[in-house]
Amino acid sequence: MKVKCDIHYEAFRPDWMAFKHIGIFGVIVDYFACFMRIVSRFRKVSSLLALVGIGLAFGSEAQGAAAWTSSLGLLYERFDLVLEPGFRREWMGPFYSQEQRGEAYGWAAPPFASWTKDSGTESAELDVLYPLLTYDRFGPETRWQFFQLFSISGGPSLDDSAKKRLSLFPFYFQQRSANPTNQYTAFVPFYGEFKNRFFRDEVRFVLLPLYVQSRKREVVTDNYIYPFFHLRHGGGVAGWQLWPLIGSETKGITQRTNHWGDVEEIPGHKKFFFGWLLYFNERSGIGGTNEDHSFGFAPFFTREHSALRDAVAFPWPLGYRRAEDREKGYKEWSAPWPFITFARGPGKTADRVWPFFSHAKTPEVETGFYLWPLYKTGKVRAAPYERDSSRVLFYLYADLHERNTDTGEDLRRRLFWPLFSYRKDFQGRERLQVLAVLEPFLPTSRSIERNYSPLWSLWRSESNPKTGVSSRSFLWNLYHRERTPDSKKGSLLFGLFQYQTGPDGKHMRLFYIPTTKKRSEAVPAGSSPAPTNPPPQEAAPR
Repeated sequence: MKVKCDIHYEAFRPDWMAFKHIGIFGVIVDYFACFMRIVSRFRKVSSLLALVGIGLAFGSEAQGAAAWTSSLGLLYERFDLVLEPGFRREWMGPFYSQEQRGEAYGWAAPPFASWTKDSGTESAELDVLYPLLTYDRFGPETRWQFFQLFSISGGPSLDDSAKKRLSLFPFYFQQRSANPTNQYTAFVPFYGEFKNRFFRDEVRFVLLPLYVQSRKREVVTDNYIYPFFHLRHGGGVAGWQLWPLIGSETKGITQRTNHWGDVEEIPGHKKFFFGWLLYFNERSGIGGTNEDHSFGFAPFFTREHSALRDAVAFPWPLGYRRAEDREKGYKEWSAPWPFITFARGPGKTADRVWPFFSHAKTPEVETGFYLWPLYKTGKVRAAPYERDSSRVLFYLYADLHERNTDTGEDLRRRLFWPLFSYRKDFQGRERLQVLAVLEPFLPTSRSIERNYSPLWSLWRSESNPKTGVSSRSFLWNLYHRERTPDSKKGSLLFGLFQYQTGPDGKHMRLFYIPTTKKRSEAVPAGSSPAPTNPPPQEAAPR
């Protein structure tokens, strides 16, 4: 099956186009490429309409036209950015925009699609009905995904060999690389293998879950009818289990060479369980400086003992629990754990009666809550970094304050769902938005900011203290104001009334018709007045 699209778009060529001939994958890729070509044509047409509109609206004013903020109401608006160097163009209110931020250029058609490319960082992002389909590129690394079910990625590996990965979750996974050790193919649940995934160096399976073999360093685990029975060997380890009935595993003291070329000893362990959590007896750190012994007979009691820590609990897990941590320097009592807990010592103090209140403090971290989850607080003190945070009902209200005590710079973020979002970065740049429907859940997501925020941001306010520039916008530029150290610009009723003041005087437009008032200059005594017809000024460049 081939999707026909007669609009050519040669600029968009992601690395995954090589997969376009793989059956249904090819159909998806062809439809997506066709969509991108249509969007490209729309961008060209919209840019042409904007140029024509600007010419019709502003062509009658030759003098001072370049200094004006271009405004055609909802049809077209152009203004300089406040928080970063650059400019932004908007067509039809929030439904299409183009933006230039330094070396980054992008466009957005909320809520359908957005594209941004940064030549400085060699990165690019594409969102289509985010998060349905996304494409990300950073340097040589690329990835695109369709609703986290179908994904293709590529880029160099640690050994500098390029690799490409394709996933059709949860049935098909593959990776191709110039290095044979980085190649794998998996048809779940029939047959296949994975490499460097799922926290394992290698995973092989046949008729999952009948047989699964995994390897982590030298330790190999053979699972039969996973996860009920397995045999483990290699790296000094020998063990077996018939879960959840019985299992045993031992490991002797081994040696390995670390990253600096030094030989170090790895402590051993012994583990045994019967009835899984009913009875267990474990020794870890054998041969090391802190050998730990823990055993228990649930639900009656558990006990842990080592040179640095002792703990006992009965009945387990909900009951009385006492722990003494000699390494961190505190004692802790709970009854029943974890709902009522008290701790004392230089390393930790805690008072918790869940869900009514809690307060816990260590030398660097302090947390607490009242009527959980009604109100929750947190503090971090790790000089020169300090952090204070508070939340009300998870995401209803959140307040974050970060500080650098050496430089005095601070960051502030306040989110009140769905009313507003406010942020101030370490450079003092501020931004306020009303409303904020998704921002409280994903406060740092640029994709949410590009694809959805323009639709419901009734009020936008930005200021930059370093440049002295600020802007205000209400209801998609029904009211818009800009201020710099040298000028003021504003518009009302989508540009029907516009004004500007600056060093060259005052300018006004009524119903897009310019009316200009020049600043009169005083004539010094004894000097001849200015000529009636001043010399013509050079036309502003196009």
